[in-house]
Amino acid sequence: MPAFSNPSQHEQSQQVLLHPSHIESAQFDPPLQLGVMASGRGSNFEAIAQAIARGNLSASIRLLVVNNPGCGAQQRAERLGIPCKVIDHRIHRDRRALDRELVHCFQAAEVEAVVMAGWMRIVTSELIQAFPERLLNIHPSLLPSFRGLDAVGQALQAGVKISGCTVHLVTEDMDAGPIVTQAAVPVLANDNHEALAQRIRRQEHRLLPFALTLMGPHWRQG
Repeated sequence: MPAFSNPSQHEQSQQVLLHPSHIESAQFDPPLQLGVMASGRGSNFEAIAQAIARGNLSASIRLLVVNNPGCGAQQRAERLGIPCKVIDHRIHRDRRALDRELVHCFQAAEVEAVVMAGWMRIVTSELIQAFPERLLNIHPSLLPSFRGLDAVGQALQAGVKISGCTVHLVTEDMDAGPIVTQAAVPVLANDNHEALAQRIRRQEHRLLPFALTLMGPHWRQG
């Protein structure tokens, strides 16, 4: 079973090995009000929605934003009845303009935190500063290893025996913000890119709702 680590935000040297099933789901009153960003298939977005439906995550998804019209995430939102807005990055002159519109949409939806659940665009200080310590990203590697694009391919190329996924706070340095929690998976001798990606993705679906439960008390005290 993969190990989950929760480094303290205040004591960087402290590590606690956890498993989500060993932690009673925190209840928030009212539930956490979330915005979600996605670019592709949207499986992590749906994993959050399913955790909410099962009662494992005390939250509500106020708004999903996608940047690719007709993508899988948008289709999932329509099926689940979750509000979705398309903000096509191609019609914005630069990243800052895109992020200003994201901020406007999430503030209008009255979200208290935003999750980058497969958002394939680099974000700027416009978004980061609007949600300080309230912007989460999930990355398919055990950061700080294999930052940036194609982390799965980087892991295979390096020949590592363990990979995984990381939920971290977003800062202006790409994939370098404080780690919230991680899950490790083995890299098998016969793995190809898709096999390893699928194994990591299964852990992402468990890790992301868990990370939101961990961060909820911090956000409510802030």
